[in-house]
Amino acid sequence: MKLLVTIITGTTKKPTSSELLKKFFHSHNELDGYLYIGYPIIGTVDGAYPIDGLWISPDKGLVIFNLIEGKNTEGYEEAQDDCANKMEAKLKGYRQLVNKRKLCVEINVITYAPALMHKLEYEEDYPLCVSDDDLQKQIETLEWENRGYYEQLVSVLQAISTIRKGKKRREATKPESRGSKLKVLEDSIANLDNQQSRAVIETVEGVQRIRGLAGSGKTVVLALKAAYLHAQHPEWKIAVTFNTRSLKGQLRQLINTFYIEQTSEEPDWDNIHIIHAWGAPGGGERNGIYYTFCGTHNIEYFDYISARNQFGSTDPFGEVCNKALKEATNTKPLYDAILVDEAQDFSPAFLRLCYEMLRDPKRLVYAYDELQNLRLQSLPSPEEIFGVDDNGVPKVKFRPSEDGQPEQDIILEKCYRNSRPALVTAHALGFGIYRKSDSEKESGLVQMFDQSALWEEIGYNVADGSLEDGKHVVLERTSKSSPEFLEKHSDIDDLIIFKSFKSKEEQDQWVANEIQTNLEKDELRPDDIIVINPNPLTTKTNVATIRSLLYQKGIQSHTAGVDTAPDIFFDEDNASVAFTGIYRAKGNEAAMVYIVNAQACFEALFDLAKIRNQLFTAITRSKAWVRVLGVGPQMDGLIAEYESIKRHKFTLDFIYPTKAQRDHMNIVNRDMSEVEKNKIKRSKGNIASLIAELESGNIYIEDLGEDQVERLMSLLKGEGE
Repeated sequence: MKLLVTIITGTTKKPTSSELLKKFFHSHNELDGYLYIGYPIIGTVDGAYPIDGLWISPDKGLVIFNLIEGKNTEGYEEAQDDCANKMEAKLKGYRQLVNKRKLCVEINVITYAPALMHKLEYEEDYPLCVSDDDLQKQIETLEWENRGYYEQLVSVLQAISTIRKGKKRREATKPESRGSKLKVLEDSIANLDNQQSRAVIETVEGVQRIRGLAGSGKTVVLALKAAYLHAQHPEWKIAVTFNTRSLKGQLRQLINTFYIEQTSEEPDWDNIHIIHAWGAPGGGERNGIYYTFCGTHNIEYFDYISARNQFGSTDPFGEVCNKALKEATNTKPLYDAILVDEAQDFSPAFLRLCYEMLRDPKRLVYAYDELQNLRLQSLPSPEEIFGVDDNGVPKVKFRPSEDGQPEQDIILEKCYRNSRPALVTAHALGFGIYRKSDSEKESGLVQMFDQSALWEEIGYNVADGSLEDGKHVVLERTSKSSPEFLEKHSDIDDLIIFKSFKSKEEQDQWVANEIQTNLEKDELRPDDIIVINPNPLTTKTNVATIRSLLYQKGIQSHTAGVDTAPDIFFDEDNASVAFTGIYRAKGNEAAMVYIVNAQACFEALFDLAKIRNQLFTAITRSKAWVRVLGVGPQMDGLIAEYESIKRHKFTLDFIYPTKAQRDHMNIVNRDMSEVEKNKIKRSKGNIASLIAELESGNIYIEDLGEDQVERLMSLLKGEGE
């Protein structure tokens, strides 16, 4: 039976009465609206005040449930008054719910005490229900005259936070300037949608996974979730961890703002830690999850250099986490909840390490983007990540979705950062959808999901064909997953520009001039602009000329994490334009994104998937306009791909590769260490030399020996071991 009431289950200190309340709504399919358990939290002069249960109904208005877990009903009338008064004060802060001085929302309060065996006498104004029959009769008495305010009420309570409105007030005087367009854009995305608000509130007693595209709000959701749990359980030890150093300041600001909004108090930073995944000696800001684990269990700690030297450069962090887990005996739980952002950048070993650091019931929330992984491999299933217990039973197994139960696997399919054209362009280039292959026998695809259904999960519809191996398919994004207002503010040829230059000097001069225009005429601020050099190893030298040109124009700039502290990305205090490599760009966004020297992402002898992912990530940093710039024939190749994307009206039109083709792609385009690359180069050189000697007649095939020739032939035919 499909419920008309959407039940959103947060964390609560009254589990038994909460479950019985949900059971009541399960058995009354005639009721509709939204039922929240453990939300909202109202800030008062006395601190945070959580509401036990809240029902928003188009027919009945707003009903607060004051839940009693045991049999003690003493003071319940006062508790009802407190609920009603605090809720009225909160709602009166929203102009759309008020007519003159009168709140247009009926606030009803019902005390529900299911542990009581018999009904008690109560005043009419203070209803006390002990059974489902009592509840039903009391609800039947409720009426709401101002039903037209229902949508506004839902919107207010689902918005949760106003933090998306921007870092500071935006001043724009020209109606058609980029600054004015950006202000409208920021106001439009200020509210979290229903799925995002559910992701914040719904609390699982165990492991929870949040998946979504870049720009779907994963970092915001995770930060708000941490603040929500801290508000509900201030005694819990909570850790929020991440990979990109510059995210730390952003996470702290989000958590702080939301917590104050909800509770009117500052967070207790002794109990909520924003902590890097790796960490290093020195304490304070240098601390990290892995470093803490090593110190707690008296295990050897490896920094990046020592880890790379011992385990190679492919996945040094994963290797040291694995080593620590093997050496730790009798692991000591340190936290009540750990929330992991950017989980796609970590190996499963780090998630297992987090899991071992948790007290029962192992509240681990990890958020990731399947498409933003800067390494080729994706995260395995929870069963694979967390393994099995002594009885061979998976430690973590996601149950099927059920009405009224918090979701363990949440997908945020709506993208609120990138316009549809920008997002499809990023996907098309990242996967090589319209890339031309050197061989007519092979497609130009660079990489592809093993699970084709993932395309639909991240917000694509099948417009033609089918998502099956070897079949033709056309994928499109709809207005549901890519809101139209994100692309309507500007022409397509302004939203996205691909431009090739004859020289790097010409490119750099163009970027400097454009940034000057952005600041002086377009009403953009310095922190509205990011300049990204995809290759992190060349960023400092490759952006030096542009920065020098800006300096000559009186415009300040900085290279994030180089000229600033590692945790700082935007240097707002100094009105400075941010320059960055791709790794520090991750997790950040700006209205105007310039991607320079993009030709390096077109083709490569090695790591093609990696450099294509770098381009994908760079494009998806833009929340309004993106410029992809480069020099020479390679840049012309990228432009040709973009023109194909435009001709296909920003859809993905391709033949879905078979498993054999996907496996081949994964081998050819895999990430490799420098040692592996050098070995392949030497081997190719040896083969080329052998072919030349055979062709010239300096040596004969017979000279190689029959056995070696046969082994070589079988390998070339794919018959080798």
